[in-house]
Amino acid sequence: MKADASNEQRFIADVDAFEFIAHDLGRILHSMEDWLAQLGANLQSSRLVCAGLNEQGALAKLAETINAVVQKSMHAWSQQWAHLEPAKALAETFDDKVLLLVFGKFNAGKSSFCNLLADRFTAHGKTVEYFYLDAGRIVETPERFREGVTETTARLQGVRLAGKLVLVDTPGLHSVTPENAVLTQRFTDSADGVLWLTSSTSPGQVQELDELGRELHRNKPLLPVVTRSDVYEEDEIDGEIVKYLRNKTPENRAEQETDVKMRAEEKLVSMGVATSLLKTPVSISSYLAREQRQTQAAMSDAGFEKLYAALMAIAEETLAYKRRKQAEVFLHHLEENVMSALCRDVYALLANLRALSDAAIVALEQRQEQIANAVRRSVAPTLPALLDAHSSSRDVKAIVDRLSQAIFESFSREANERLHDYVVEPDASLAVIHLDDDAAFDDTVAGIDYQRLHAALGNAIRQHILRLCRDATAQCGTSIERSIDQAARLQDVLQTHETNLLDLKDRLRAEFN
Repeated sequence: MKADASNEQRFIADVDAFEFIAHDLGRILHSMEDWLAQLGANLQSSRLVCAGLNEQGALAKLAETINAVVQKSMHAWSQQWAHLEPAKALAETFDDKVLLLVFGKFNAGKSSFCNLLADRFTAHGKTVEYFYLDAGRIVETPERFREGVTETTARLQGVRLAGKLVLVDTPGLHSVTPENAVLTQRFTDSADGVLWLTSSTSPGQVQELDELGRELHRNKPLLPVVTRSDVYEEDEIDGEIVKYLRNKTPENRAEQETDVKMRAEEKLVSMGVATSLLKTPVSISSYLAREQRQTQAAMSDAGFEKLYAALMAIAEETLAYKRRKQAEVFLHHLEENVMSALCRDVYALLANLRALSDAAIVALEQRQEQIANAVRRSVAPTLPALLDAHSSSRDVKAIVDRLSQAIFESFSREANERLHDYVVEPDASLAVIHLDDDAAFDDTVAGIDYQRLHAALGNAIRQHILRLCRDATAQCGTSIERSIDQAARLQDVLQTHETNLLDLKDRLRAEFN
């Protein structure tokens, strides 16, 4: 290549020299498969078990909700992976070509851009072949991409340049038809790199950057291109004011490119994406390049020499991505469909479960006091009548047995009502009153006195009620703590697998960059 060759000539020569050397991805793919299998096994073994919790209670219902969400997510994995088949099939079809996705909302000038690049390859004697996709099937066509101010096609269309570079022109991101948006997203994974086209009239729209951020998360080479970088001016010709279109000045373009990059970086920071992945935008006018007969000067003035330089700069990254693409596609599935979906749905539920558990532990103290007071109010007033009824026989054991039974029955009713979120097994032995041998009826000059016995029984009633309540709330507390421990184990499983997946990602990109 001559030293004075244009960037266009250099770029087309680079495309001719593309070499598609496949990496041996077997080991890293096997590691990813092992990671997924281990995640599934660990999730199954970390299923929340609601022992000691009433299945109709708030804690048990939330635990079962978490189990259901995990199971639903696991069942969806294979279906979501199968949903990527069209993209994987397309990628295999173009295994010996670099596939660039031309990405942007409708009316961004994507079709005009692709047609112009095709014209330039034709001008250099290179083959140009147009096609479109019909239900995932490639259909050859002699027709160029349709151009217009509105969206003209519901299908993905592509063009092969020099047999080694493919541009796929997608329906708009924010298409007027839902089918177009679905097609665009479905085939995004098939690309080796992305050209993000955004119109100079409204560059860098936030809704476009949301989609851009997704691609940058995937570490896919992406070049922003500001299209329609021209402006109308007025001139007087033969006494009449005539409007004409001219290229924006280099200063205007630089200002707009800087603005797009600055706002894009701000958005990416908010999305947690490394700004280093964002390439410097390039500003072009396909219309003026064509109107001025695509001369070398016209192409340069319209920004294409700068564009070709940017394309050459990302070529090696694009080829590197292509060589590891099979593993990248699987990694995207593991990150987006498996790990991100799980963490998004389950972490919030686990936080709710922990908050509900903490509140339940605090509430147990209040419930214990409420139950004890209610049982005491139910049993204590019966004591004088019992003493009177058994004073003649002096049968202390009969009084004790009757009080023990009353305590247990009253406690069971109150615990069932106030601890209904738990499965409590009251210990009847804790309600059995035991008195000292000297606790008995006393003889006095005036007759039988049971003041000392009344005091002993009253104290025993309080002690045994408290023992029952403590035992019951301890059972509840154990069930809550078990739920907290299980939730913590599930969270540990998710966090460990998140870390391990990040390690696999780093390994993939370090070994196959």
